Amino acid sequence: MNRELKRVSIVVLAMFLALFGSTTIIQMFQADTLNADGRNTRTLYDSYRTERGPILLSDGTAIASSVASDDEYKYQRVYANGPLYAPVTGYFSPTQGSSGLELATNDLLSGTSNSQFLDSINRLISGQAPKGAAVEVTLDPVVQQAAFDALGDQEGAIVAIEPKTGKILASVSSPGYDPNVLASHDNAAVLDAYRTLDDDDRQPLLNKGVDGDLDPPGSTFKLVTAAAAFASGDYTPESEFPNPSTYTLPGTSTVIRNSEGGSCGGGATVSIATAVELSCNIPLAELGVELGYEKIRDMAQSFGFNMDVNITGTGLNPMPMQPSTFPNALSDDQTAMAAFGQYTVRASALQMAMVSAGIANGGIVCNPQLVNRVVNPDLSVLKEFEPAQLSQPITSSVAKEITDIMVQGVQSGAATNARIDGVDVAGKTGTAQNGSDDPYTLWFTGFAPADDPKVAVAVVVEDGGGLGQDGYGNLVAAPIAKKVLEAVLNK
Repeated sequence: MNRELKRVSIVVLAMFLALFGSTTIIQMFQADTLNADGRNTRTLYDSYRTERGPILLSDGTAIASSVASDDEYKYQRVYANGPLYAPVTGYFSPTQGSSGLELATNDLLSGTSNSQFLDSINRLISGQAPKGAAVEVTLDPVVQQAAFDALGDQEGAIVAIEPKTGKILASVSSPGYDPNVLASHDNAAVLDAYRTLDDDDRQPLLNKGVDGDLDPPGSTFKLVTAAAAFASGDYTPESEFPNPSTYTLPGTSTVIRNSEGGSCGGGATVSIATAVELSCNIPLAELGVELGYEKIRDMAQSFGFNMDVNITGTGLNPMPMQPSTFPNALSDDQTAMAAFGQYTVRASALQMAMVSAGIANGGIVCNPQLVNRVVNPDLSVLKEFEPAQLSQPITSSVAKEITDIMVQGVQSGAATNARIDGVDVAGKTGTAQNGSDDPYTLWFTGFAPADDPKVAVAVVVEDGGGLGQDGYGNLVAAPIAKKVLEAVLNK
C-alpha cells in the first residue's frame, strides 16, 4: 500500500470511528436527555403516536392510561378518578408538557428509555406496535380515598408512609385539579384551563405534600428538638427546665408565651416529656438555647431536612419536590424560636411524615418511595424497587422514649383528638404562626399502632381550617389524621 492510500485509509477509519462513537453516545447515553427536551417536537408527536404505558395501582387498576383517538396524536391520556390521584400522576398534555410521575417516568411510559432499547428492537422486528412500560405505584386506594375525603376543601396536604419500607400509601393535595382537562386534544381549551389553574393563588397544580411554598412546622418540630436532646446524652425525658409563664428571647425584648398562656402544667420546673406532651413553647425554647442550633440542625438534617430526596425510586428521575429547610447559622434568640418550629424553619407534609416514620421504625428513616416496579408490555419486570435506608438519626432507645411521649400526648396531652379506641396512637400537633394577620398553619404528625406501627402520617392545613386564630392543630388536623390512620388499621 502506497503512502497516500495509507493516509486516506487512516483518515477514513478515523472518520468512521468518530461517527460510530458519536452515534453510540447519542443513542446510548444522551437519548433520555434529548427525548426529555421540550423543544423536541418530533419526540412529542412520537410519544403520542406510541401507546403510552399505564400508571397502575398494585392491584392492576389503571389510574392513568392511553386510549386511541382519531386525530394526529393517535392516543389521548385518560385519568381515572383524576383529582384523587393528580398529585402523584400529574398530567401529560400536548401543549403544556407534563408533571408528576408523567414527567419523572416519561422515558419508561413512552418506551424510549435506554433500558427499553432491546425491547423496542424486538417489537420492531416482530411488527408489533410500539408501547411503553407500565409504572406501578405504592399508593393504597383505600388510604388515598380516606385522606382525600378527610382533607376535603381545606387547603393543605396529607402524606402517609409505611414506616418499615418507606412506601407512600397516600399523597393528597388540596385544592387540586382534574388532569383530564389538561390532557384534552382541544388545545385552546387546554390553554384556557391551564391559565386559570396557573393564575390561582392557591396553587392547585402543585403537590403541596412535597412541593411549593413550604410551611413552618410549628410544634411538630419539637419531636426533632427532643430527639437532638436525648441523642446528645446530656438530657432525658425527665430533664427539668424553669417553667415561667413568659420568656424573653435572649438579647432581645421579644416575649414569647405558651400556646395556652400561663406556665406549662404548673410548678416551678417542667420536664421535657411534659413540655412536648402539652406542646409548651417556653421549655423547648430554653432547651434549644442550651443545645445550640448546630445539634438541632444536624438532627433535622438526619431526618431529611436540607436534603434532596428522590421519592420516585432509585434509578428513576426524581419528581419535583422542595427540600424542607433548617437554617445553617442562628443566634440564640433565633435558635429559641426554631426549636419549636418557628423562625425560618420550613417543612413539607412528606418531611414531617418521615420524622414520624423514623421514630416509628426504631430510629431508621427509609427513603420514601412512590414506585413499586416497572413492567414491560410483555409483563416482564424491567425494574423492581426494594426498601432503602435513608438515615438513622436516633437509636431505638431514643425512638422508644419519644414514642412514649407521643402516646401520652394523644392520651391526655395536646393531641387528644387523634385517639382511636383500643389502639395506642403516637402523635404530635402543631399550630404555626405565619404573621399577625394570617391564619395559622395547623399540623398533626404521628403513627399507629404505637407498639407495631403500620402507618405514619402528616397532615398540614394551610388556611387555619377556616377558624382563624382559634384553629389549633388538635381541633382540625388531628381528626383528619385519625381518619387516615383508621383507614389503614381497618383494612
